[in-house]
Amino acid sequence: MSRFVTLSLALAAVSLVGVRTADAHCQVPCGIYGDQTRFEQMLEDFRTISKAMTQINELSEKSDAQSKNQLVRWINTKEEHASKTQKIMAEYFFAQRIKSDNEAYVKQLKAAHNIIVTAMKCKQTVDPKVAESLEKAIYDFYRVYEGKEPDFEH
Repeated sequence: MSRFVTLSLALAAVSLVGVRTADAHCQVPCGIYGDQTRFEQMLEDFRTISKAMTQINELSEKSDAQSKNQLVRWINTKEEHASKTQKIMAEYFFAQRIKSDNEAYVKQLKAAHNIIVTAMKCKQTVDPKVAESLEKAIYDFYRVYEGKEPDFEH
């Protein structure tokens, strides 16, 4: 078998199996990822969730096909961004950054857990107050984790 045929078969096999792009932290001590960026991503997710809730509430009053289509898309977007926040907390902060030898360990765990639970609640409702509580939970975790007041540019 020629190298070309072998390579073609290998590429075909990969395309059948599918290749997934990594979108989370690689969980190796690479030093590339930063805490501040993770907080900014979660706040962006919160803003998306909040906007999605507003759009869902507005579109639910309409009955035309286009509005129903957009309604489903906003519901999916809300779910996706709540899951992204949970993933950042689980795979980045819980798995790597919150250390048991830190004196604020228990406070950090409680605050981090609150983000995960509040993100779950965002999936279950379209109440903007729940989205606001996610923003508060992110800021509360920041305070416990960083030991200072948040300073984010919007």
